[in-house]
Amino acid sequence: MDIILTQDVKTLGKKGEIVKVSDGYARNFILPKKLGMEATPKNLNDLKLQKAAEEKKQRELLQEAKDFGKKLEDITIRVTIKAGEGGRTFGSISTKEIATAMKEQFNLDIDKKKLLLQDPIKNAGTYTVPVKLHPQVTAEMKVKVDAI
Repeated sequence: MDIILTQDVKTLGKKGEIVKVSDGYARNFILPKKLGMEATPKNLNDLKLQKAAEEKKQRELLQEAKDFGKKLEDITIRVTIKAGEGGRTFGSISTKEIATAMKEQFNLDIDKKKLLLQDPIKNAGTYTVPVKLHPQVTAEMKVKVDAI
């Protein structure tokens, strides 16, 4: 019997795949637990429509991420850090401070986890911070750190 999986099944396959299983396995395990549905022409057509809609949604998300990435590359975020005598700084600038400054200065929300800062910024200057917006899109934005 052909089954369309509605959830990932460890031994069979991933959601959306069409697998061939024995009739007893389908009737006694897959169908009662709603892990899959029978591969009728109607269900196959529904699966095809769902996949097309999902692909369209993924393309739109990718395009939005590219557009947002271009916007990020054009802006420079200003952050201040306390400094003492001789230019020694106190503390550091982390992704949380950068995300907060971005919200305050440009009203752009971005998750601090998307900022790929290797180490916290501990000195004044201009830095380039990569931002992972999408699995295929990584933009770079500029962060200017001023010592006060």
